[in-house]
Amino acid sequence: MKFVQTNEAPQAIGPYSQGMVVNNMFYSSGQIPLTPEGTLVEGSIEEQTHQVFKNLQAVLAEAGASLSTVVKVMVFLDDLSDFDAVNAIYAEYFGEHRPARSCVEVSKLPKGAGLEIEVIALVK
Repeated sequence: MKFVQTNEAPQAIGPYSQGMVVNNMFYSSGQIPLTPEGTLVEGSIEEQTHQVFKNLQAVLAEAGASLSTVVKVMVFLDDLSDFDAVNAIYAEYFGEHRPARSCVEVSKLPKGAGLEIEVIALVK
């Protein structure tokens, strides 16, 4: 097992790592819209979603993976009415790549975030 850590994404806010590589698979911790400095992006759900994808790209790169190697995505929204806006941005980042995905509404997310996304990816 290998712990993944990069300063290009926010540090874990609890007793966990940004992600783990096991064999040739990367498992990310959930990413919320924190900047690498730890400040919550409190703007629109679109701004929050872009920050989450920046964070995911950073931890994926550190692990030796990328959005194009993601096989599964889990999306957590605090308001499912944001689904269309998040889905549009999600499509921008993934392009023609279509990993398996779950999307659920939850009652609360850490630090009052509007969304959290975690991924599983193949390591190159």
